[in-house]
Amino acid sequence: MKVIVVKDKVEGGQKAFEIVQQALENGMKTLGLATGSTPETLYENMVASDLDFSQVVGVNLDEYIGLTADHPQSYATFMKEHLFNQKPFKETYIPNGMAPSDTELERYDEVLSTHPIDLQILGIGNNAHIGFNEPGSSFEGKTSKVHLTPSTIEANKRFFDSADEVPRYAYSMGLASIMAAKQILLIAYGENKAEAIAHTLEGPVTEAVPASILQRHDHAIFIIDEAAASQLKNL
Repeated sequence: MKVIVVKDKVEGGQKAFEIVQQALENGMKTLGLATGSTPETLYENMVASDLDFSQVVGVNLDEYIGLTADHPQSYATFMKEHLFNQKPFKETYIPNGMAPSDTELERYDEVLSTHPIDLQILGIGNNAHIGFNEPGSSFEGKTSKVHLTPSTIEANKRFFDSADEVPRYAYSMGLASIMAAKQILLIAYGENKAEAIAHTLEGPVTEAVPASILQRHDHAIFIIDEAAASQLKNL
């Protein structure tokens, strides 16, 4: 694993952009995408650049169950507003939050099989979840229906009018699906992510810390700011 410590999310977004640019120059065909506030500065750099993603397939990590694609808080809407409307991709895939699980899980596994990911962008939750793979998720998991934990609902309620409006379930790429990416880029900012980062990078590899599986990936890069790195002992 490679760890890059940056001053703040602005510098982090630029460093992350340079990794995406290098992957594109090296022939990237499929880019795995994440949502939330963490990748916003990366996407800002992508939008401001002259890079052409029209031959790249975008595949997203997850989506809330029960939200239509045009819902203001759906991840489909987030991606359109922050990236796709300004930077067209060849194709884009996001789980369908309105589809029944007995068909949607199989469909998304087929998407991932057809479009193997060259570079996967990740954030990390306060409880070290990646995608929506909460603590206890199997390292062997493929696309799944996930019951969101109270801490994840609490963390995400800022995007809704109240915690009651946050969906309780989501579809998510599984940990095995994420690990299948040729390269992984995890980005984390803020002191509230410091404990999760410390457990991920320096703790045991355990399903209790989902992101710790990244210790086993041959090409994982972490971009973290000084606050997120504050509990690391071996930098």
